Amino acid sequence: MAKNDIMLKIGSWSFIIGIVIASLVGLYTAVTIESGNNFLLTTNGGYVAWVLAIIGVIVGVLAVLGRGTITAKETPGFLIAGIALVVMYGVFKNAVINPWLGSLLHGISMSLSIFVAPAVGLLAIKTIYDMGKEV
Repeated sequence: MAKNDIMLKIGSWSFIIGIVIASLVGLYTAVTIESGNNFLLTTNGGYVAWVLAIIGVIVGVLAVLGRGTITAKETPGFLIAGIALVVMYGVFKNAVINPWLGSLLHGISMSLSIFVAPAVGLLAIKTIYDMGKEV
């Protein structure tokens, strides 16, 4: 198996694992928000947030190196989607919606933002560098 194939598998599995963990944590966070707490703001939730952020860094580094699942063609779409997720978290953070639905949207957008933000940041820096390099 070639080194590029291994890196591609690591990138795709990291992305899948990150999305699954972020979704499950988001659902659990929604339940805890309903009970008056926010899981991601507790000590154990902080550790989970670090795990999500580290997986996001792995996905971002592999994408910057061109060995991940996010190709150069997909980068603009990923950046826009990542920005939309972060904005979505900001909107739903204090939104007064049906309590259950508002908590669900807040929890999932919060955990997905923690996962995606490092990858978005790294890809944004690479994109700015590439644009400046071409001048």
